[in-house]
This record gives sequence, structure tokens and C-alpha cells, in this order.
Amino acid sequence: MGSNMGRRLSDLGYTIGAVYDPVEALTASVALELNAMAASSLPEVTTACEVVLTVVTDDAAMDAIFSESGPSLLNGAEGRVFINCATVSPEAHEKAEAAAARAGAATLAASMASSITQARQGTLYLMVGGGTEVFERMKPLLADLSTALRHVGPVGHAAKIKALVNMVMNINTAGLAEGLGLGASLGIELPLLKEVFSQTGANSRVLETDGDDMITREHDCYFSAEHAAKDSGIANALAAAAGVAVPLSLATAAQYHRMVDLGLGSLDKSGVAELTFPGRLSSPA
Repeated sequence: MGSNMGRRLSDLGYTIGAVYDPVEALTASVALELNAMAASSLPEVTTACEVVLTVVTDDAAMDAIFSESGPSLLNGAEGRVFINCATVSPEAHEKAEAAAARAGAATLAASMASSITQARQGTLYLMVGGGTEVFERMKPLLADLSTALRHVGPVGHAAKIKALVNMVMNINTAGLAEGLGLGASLGIELPLLKEVFSQTGANSRVLETDGDDMITREHDCYFSAEHAAKDSGIANALAAAAGVAVPLSLATAAQYHRMVDLGLGSLDKSGVAELTFPGRLSSPA
């Protein structure tokens, strides 16, 4: 996601000061493509860039890049703006915001309800949390990355809304996999079943994006099962803290955790169909 946002901004004439990834070969490749410095450390990124966009995997990675002890993005961060795009817990975003503020930097949480193709095309749906002043200052850049841009309140609100988006998306994906898998077991022609779904209350955005992939077993990764498990977990933790029962989300998370346990976590979330179609677990794709 980060490299494709960089490509989009580079296409529009932005100067990409530096790129960084723990995988040095990836850093070097993307830096060469974008005519940017291949940073060897996080402080080098902060030194080279006035605005830093981050996309990390989980809370631990977010804590690490905003560590207040040792080398991190906070070194020399005064006056910088950090736009954090990862799906992590609200607490991780809030902790990063507080640490950045102590270093004299501003922070936005720009949660993305889109995938790799949209990042490259600049058609992301962005839910942005943070102060109004910094949002307005960064709005032209954010608009160049998105086709829909919403300021949703404080930093934590963006993370909470994104968790709910992914919770419902993951439930829909797992439900579609069960419907198509059961249809296959009943001997129903799946293209016919998919067409009927599309014209009835069974229709969903997931049917459009994942239905054919489930049928043909094409699970090239745009949003991994491992990430689906993590994101459903974030939503489930929010629900537990709020005292709200979410049995469907808990069951969905269990399905994605099962994929991880079976070594299928790197498949796209559509790969949950491998658990529901007859005979698939005994016949690897």
C-alpha cells in the first residue's frame, strides 16, 4: 500500500524524499523507481521528509516506529506531519499521536477502506482522524490519494470506524464463502447461484469483489486472511470493552485464525472459501 501511494504521489509531481522498509532490497527497489533516497533508518526518513506516510502491520510495529527511546521517526521530528495509514488499534494511534506531539510533530490517522489497486490509482476511501487544522493543511495531499475523503473526528475515531468496516466486510466474506460452499455441496451451478445472489438480499460488495475468486480458487493476495484475523480481533476487543455481544464477528475471526493455523494466512481473505467448499482442504490449490 505504501509503495503504491508513493507511486501515485510521484506521478502527480510530488517529491518523494525517502522510502523505508525493513526489507532492504524492497527499499532499494522502490527508492530507485521513485527517485528517492533509500533510507537505512527511520530517523533518515524524518530528516528527508516534511510529511511522512506510514503503513505498518500491527500495534507492535506502530509502537516501534514511534518509540521515544532509541532511533525512530521521532528523532528530529519537530514540525513534521505524520499520516498513519495502518489498521491498528485506536490505542496505538492515540499513543503515536501523543508521542509525536511531545516531539513537536502533528499526526493524522488516515484509515483506508480500499486496497492496492485504489492506492495506485489515487481512489482510496480515506477516513481521517486528527485535529481540524492539520487535516485542512494536509487535505490537498490526501485528496490526491483518494476519491472520497472524510474527516471523522479524533485520531482514535478513524481507527474505530475502520475496525467496524473490516469487521462487517470480514463477516460478509465468510458468509459468502459459506453460501457458495453449501451451494457447491448441493450441486447448484455456482455462476447461477452468484447471479441470483446479486439480484436479491444476498447481494454485497464482497460478492462483486470475491465471488468469482472463491469459485475459481484465485486467491492472489490483496487483503490477507492473516490481516483479516487481526482486524476482526481489533473489532472484537472494542466490542468486549463496550460490553456488546458480536457472535458473528467472533465466529468470523475463528475462521480466519483457522486459516492461519492451516498455513493459509497469506492467501487473500477470499481464501476462507477453502474452508467451506467440499473437498478443498484435502486438495490444495
